[in-house]
Amino acid sequence: MELATPTEQSKDQAQVDPLQRLTTPLNAPAYPRPPYHFVDREYMRITYRTDADALRAVVPQPLVVRDPVVRFEVIRMPDSTGLGSYHESGQIAIVEHDRELVDYNVGLYVDNVPAIVSGRELGGYPKKAGSPHLFIDADTLVATLDYGSLRVATATMGYKHSARDADDASAEICLPTYQVKIVRSDHGEIRECALVSTTVSDITVKGAWSAPGRLQLFAHALAPLADLPVLEVVAATHVLTDLTLGPVEQVHDYLEH
Repeated sequence: MELATPTEQSKDQAQVDPLQRLTTPLNAPAYPRPPYHFVDREYMRITYRTDADALRAVVPQPLVVRDPVVRFEVIRMPDSTGLGSYHESGQIAIVEHDRELVDYNVGLYVDNVPAIVSGRELGGYPKKAGSPHLFIDADTLVATLDYGSLRVATATMGYKHSARDADDASAEICLPTYQVKIVRSDHGEIRECALVSTTVSDITVKGAWSAPGRLQLFAHALAPLADLPVLEVVAATHVLTDLTLGPVEQVHDYLEH
């Protein structure tokens, strides 16, 4: 079979323009365009105090660690525009930027490829593949995270013991979220290295509760949640919301500072 030369090809034959595509594969993008809206997004969060030196070792400047408080969370997202249904787990430090409280994503573990790829490419979210789960076991709300075949976290709390104020729950969910975005060239040189932030909007709190909670973390080389040990559980919360994830904004450019 002989292939047609370029001069033999029809001048009217259209070819794909990569600049008109969001991401690869060009004929089957890994994820759709944002914004992403979530319905019945369900959070279980265990807020705990950890070792201050260990936390400072994973939180970059210009963020400031004062009270060494961390959140472990598992989120169940049954209905998200374009990304489908999935679970996500995270370890989030509560820190300060310009004297304001913000969340800093230490590490995120997700069971959905479009959510992992879009999060990393667009927002710099530190997402890796993992297997989080959120479920009810009799009178207990349970959140687990497995990395490969190994359990790395188990959280439990009483199921809907005490109602929380919806405004307080909304304020907690709406804290600006920060992460480091790193983009490298073909040969490994850094093209972008920045602290970026995202916020949520259009939030509706459908329910919010608190209860006694506990958290166990198990050592793992590639899912090192236990490097931030649980010294004291501060709070256990359960929130059901609708919300929209906002765009990414650059906060600090490490290449210029």
